[in-house]
Amino acid sequence: MFEKLLLDGAQLDFLVEIFARTILMFLLILIVLRLSGRRGVRQLTLFEVAIILGLGSAAGDPMFQEEIPVIYSVVVLFSVIVLYKFITWAASKSDKLTHLLEGKAMIIVEEGMFSIEGNRNADFSQNEFFSELRNQSVEHLGQVRLALLEVDGSMSLLRYEDQEIRYGLPLFPNAYKKVQPEEGSGPFACMFCGNIAQTAKDTQGHCKRCGKEEWTKAINTKYVG
Repeated sequence: MFEKLLLDGAQLDFLVEIFARTILMFLLILIVLRLSGRRGVRQLTLFEVAIILGLGSAAGDPMFQEEIPVIYSVVVLFSVIVLYKFITWAASKSDKLTHLLEGKAMIIVEEGMFSIEGNRNADFSQNEFFSELRNQSVEHLGQVRLALLEVDGSMSLLRYEDQEIRYGLPLFPNAYKKVQPEEGSGPFACMFCGNIAQTAKDTQGHCKRCGKEEWTKAINTKYVG
């Protein structure tokens, strides 16, 4: 059964041709990506991901379809790279076109608190923001003056100096736990936006910044690099 599944109708000479076609198309893809000027996937925007998907589709079919000459894909690949170069040149002349193709950097944290508007507009969950900040050794929001979500999905940070660090929302699970403010002493941090309430009285009702009602103990530990 497996022999029929894997080898039924296969032609040995065409298998060798597939191997040669695959090597050729792989080398062409590397050349085209090198011509695009990009050094890594981390730097790709949505527009560039679309280009890469188009390149993959154009390169994949000739690898195993005998009736498709490789030259067709060569023309497609280099047409795509010419189009890419033209559009990136046009985008460098127009901010509107740049924002249309790549989007805008978005403020996620500002002055030690989550940006409410940024969190609503972003296609990421709060847990994903927590994870990204933790990966950059941020223990709590009070250490962060500004955090931007870049168009390529990476996060850029500006930290407070040690003497400027304030109380902030903890980001690690051992500290990010709901508490009842009336049962302890402050300051407290809103678990949604990071707004700081100095006393239990300040937490009564709801957060004055975002309207949420869940609080945790705020911390003000120094940054550990």
